[in-house]
Formats: sequence, C-alpha cells, structure tokens
Amino acid sequence: METIIRKIKMIGGDASLRNRVLFVLGALVVFRLLANVPIPAAAGQNLSALLANDQALGFLNLLTGGGLSAVSVVMLGVGPYITASIIFQLLTMMSPKIKAMQSEEGEMGRRKMTQYSRLLTIPLALVQGYGLIAYLTKSGILTGLTPFEILTNTVIVAAGSMLLMWIGELISEFGIGNGVSLIIFAGIVSRIPATLGQLAYTFDVTQIPTYLASLVATLAIIMAVVYMTEAERPVPITYAKQVRGGHTTGGSMTYLPLRVNQAGVIPIIFALSILTIPTIVANALATMGNGTLQAVAVFVQKMLTNGWIHNSLYFGFVFIFTYFYTAVTF
Repeated sequence: METIIRKIKMIGGDASLRNRVLFVLGALVVFRLLANVPIPAAAGQNLSALLANDQALGFLNLLTGGGLSAVSVVMLGVGPYITASIIFQLLTMMSPKIKAMQSEEGEMGRRKMTQYSRLLTIPLALVQGYGLIAYLTKSGILTGLTPFEILTNTVIVAAGSMLLMWIGELISEFGIGNGVSLIIFAGIVSRIPATLGQLAYTFDVTQIPTYLASLVATLAIIMAVVYMTEAERPVPITYAKQVRGGHTTGGSMTYLPLRVNQAGVIPIIFALSILTIPTIVANALATMGNGTLQAVAVFVQKMLTNGWIHNSLYFGFVFIFTYFYTAVTF
C-alpha cells in the first residue's frame, strides 16, 4: 500500500508524468463515449439478449466494453488491427525477407511492419464490419437496409475501428504503456459496474457463502496471475578472469533476469481475435443466396457454438501464439 501511495505522489509531483497519465485518461474517456454512439442504422437497438447465446461475439463485446451490444461505431474494437498484427507476426516465422526487415533494419524495419499492419487493418475491418452488419440484418436487429445503407454502415464501422487504432497509437506515443492493451483493459473494466449492479439486484442472503467463495477464488486467481506475470528466472553469467600487468580483472558473476511468461496476455488477446473471425465470416455467408455457402456457414456456426470445440480451439490458439510470440521476441 505504501508503494502505491508513493507512486501516486510521484505522478502528482512530476509534471511530464502527470500530463501523460491525464492524456491516457482523456483518450479512454473518448473511447467510452464512442462505445455508446450507435451506427445510423441501429439507433436505440441493443444486442444483450442476442449476445447471451453467442460465445464468440460475447467475447468480442467484452473486449469492446459493450460497444457491440450497443451496436456502436466502434463495435469491432481493435480486433482488425490485432488480427493484422498477428498475420505479420506469423509471417516473420515463414518469410526470411520479412524477418530480416524486422530484426536487421532496426527502428526503420519496425516502422515498416507497423505501417503494413495498418494497411492490412483496412480490408480486415471492412470484411468483419460487413459480416457483423449482415448478421444483425439476418437476426432482425437491423431492418429495411438498402445495399447503399449496408455499405455506408460497413464503412462507418470500419472507420470506427481505424479511429480506435489511431487512439491506441497516440496513447503509446504520448501516454503510458501500450495503447491497444489499455483500450482492451478499459473495455473489460467498464463492464464491472453493470455486473455489480446486476449482482446487487439479484442479491440473495442465502447465497452469501457462495459470494464469499467466489470473491476468495477471484483474489487468489489475481494473485496467481500477477505472480506468474512478474516471475523471473535468473540465468547466471560468469565473466572470465583476465590478468594484465600483474593485475587480475573480471571473474565476477551476475544474473540475466528472464521472465517466465515472456508473452504475457498477448496470446490470449490474439486467440480471442482469431476465434471471432470464423464466426463473423460464417454469419456473413449465412445471408448469401448460395445453398453451399449457407451449409458451410451453418456447419461452422454449430462447431463454434459447441463448448468443447470452442474451448479446445481457444486453448490450442493460446498455446501456439505463446510459442510463436516467445520465439519472435526472445
């Protein structure tokens, strides 16, 4: 507790640090405001009941802080940008040219990778935006849309995702921490008041032992996550002794601290982003007039709504992305 108070005082006493923190807070407020601005075709609509039966879109709604349930202009969140980053991260493992550009060209190479990720985000956002609009139209949420209105709303949703990407990059440059991660964090945390309100509304005195057990389990999980995230493995490094002019130098020993969890939560975010893509594409295909495409869409939807299959794919993607991310960054 003393450490937290000391850091808060340090932020208040350092004008530069204080401005960075205020910039982050301001950017997150803008994000929360955008998450409650509906697209033109969905004024007054809410998808809470629909999302309760779709696990993949429920995850997307969680990451966007309710932006999807409100059918807002940022209902895609930063998902397309994350997907584009995943694609280029995987390409570094398969293409020697891209790997050389990232590792050998230094800062210039990393800027090129970022620029390519931005460009790839545009078509991904358009495809995912169209898939969501088509799914909402089929579900009866959006009605009476002409082809021009569908195109307009798709462009608005894609532009909202690009705007969030830009806000995230501004946070990374002028604020503190990784902007995209902070946007995702803000989206998840924003659901806490609604969850607590629902819990208070359905409060049952007879369930107090269950509430206490859930609270203890939650705190234990948080402590375990923090412990594993901050855990380090010290790798011993020994320097050889050198004798020059009768003087002996070196021979000291130090340690190289390596994080046990090199990837952090990045693989989890990647896995969630990847899992939402088949759902969105299948929803779009289901609206097509082709019988074969509709059959494929129904098959994919049934697979992804199966809890065992969904959780197995989720675990598999997290495992794979942890390996790839560690191999790329280490």
